[in-house]
Amino acid sequence: MKSETINISILEDHQGIIDGYLFRLKEDAGLHIAGISRYGQELEPMLTANQTDLLILDMEVQISPSDSGIFPILQFLPELIKKHPNLVILVISMYSQIVLIEKLVELGVAGYIFKNDSEAIQHLAEIVVTLKNGGTYFSQGLFTKLRSLKTRSTSSLLSPRQLEALSLCVAFPDSTSDDLAIRLGVSSSTFRNTLSSAYERLGVHTRRAAIAYLQKLGLENPTSKF
Repeated sequence: MKSETINISILEDHQGIIDGYLFRLKEDAGLHIAGISRYGQELEPMLTANQTDLLILDMEVQISPSDSGIFPILQFLPELIKKHPNLVILVISMYSQIVLIEKLVELGVAGYIFKNDSEAIQHLAEIVVTLKNGGTYFSQGLFTKLRSLKTRSTSSLLSPRQLEALSLCVAFPDSTSDDLAIRLGVSSSTFRNTLSSAYERLGVHTRRAAIAYLQKLGLENPTSKF
């Protein structure tokens, strides 16, 4: 069976870097470049005009040809995710501030790669497929930093039922909420309400962000009963 095409849009202001992405991504016939923008103000129009499954973006792009200011991506992301809830976001940037990256993860970014991570860039097509299938990816050094963060105890944040619900999301990332509700033995509405309350406690907005939060804490599969 032919795999579903993954439509990719790119926000990046350096043509040489864009060319490198195109070279890596066009190696996979299942990937399609839907749009490319060099300026932040073009991002939303690009996503509106082109069906996009996954967005690759840099954190430091100019606002417009006439405005050399840096586009406020961090402030723009919550609204972007709200308008495009199924959009998978991969950041490829030189920024290494751990607090900034942690905030991006909380907002729902599925992956973060340093531009000088040559191994990750060489496997960009594989990473894109992994992210579209519900996985996460972080440059190796970054992943180590994220996992070493001193964070609040999950047990103090989540009720046992909320942790069970999120554990199911981790264990069965491709299952629908209705399917997971059956596994948990509750109604679909109860399951969704449980997830919503868990998101609120964790300070995230999407299932992907909640899973990334648990993975960051080393809780890829917090419970084995499922």
